[in-house]
Amino acid sequence: MTPRVWLFDLDNTLHNASHAAFRMIDRSMTEYIERELALSREEADRLRRHYWQRYGATLIGLLRHHGVRGPHFLEQTHRLPGLEAQVHGHPHDFAAIRRLPGRKYVLTNAPREYTERVLRTLGVAHLFDGVIAIEQMRMFGHWRPKPDARMFRHLLARLRTPPSQCVLVEDALENQKSARALGLRTVWMQRWLKHTQKGSEVGVYLHRRPAYVCARIPSLQHLHKRLR
Repeated sequence: MTPRVWLFDLDNTLHNASHAAFRMIDRSMTEYIERELALSREEADRLRRHYWQRYGATLIGLLRHHGVRGPHFLEQTHRLPGLEAQVHGHPHDFAAIRRLPGRKYVLTNAPREYTERVLRTLGVAHLFDGVIAIEQMRMFGHWRPKPDARMFRHLLARLRTPPSQCVLVEDALENQKSARALGLRTVWMQRWLKHTQKGSEVGVYLHRRPAYVCARIPSLQHLHKRLR
């Protein structure tokens, strides 16, 4: 069945965030936690990592346990001067996206302004029908970023698309696991994972395919072959 909707993650899916962006963001978040919670640099870094691993987004832990204001956190931690000079993608990947049938969206736990900066720098904003950033993953006053299944259900309803005709293209396995449980098709993008595995990918052999992953690809150019 030809997919109606493609959902592309941003960091380490559309561009090589491991090259510099992740380090910039991690440092900025650690400094924010150190400053706002009056912690040592070491404890702030530990807390950032802990909340990211537990909730899929550092912001969720800070909201739940420290009363941090979400918009303030996102704005302060994603200013990232000099980001544009550090953003790298692959033109063949973008050409492959252009050829895909159906609607295409960027679905990311990153804030919208950062996402749009990256897309503009890559020159690919025009390839997508829209951006669904973390600010749009709020339900009944609560933030529900990936891998929250409630957000996926709500998104499918908004897009008026059955799960079987929606494909999630991601580098993060935890997000694919949640999406697959709802019936979405899942693609594990591995181009930039070989040297910088994080989160649920740590210790996972990249040549193996977990049961909840429909296809694993070394580049977006392989989407056409793997999901025909």
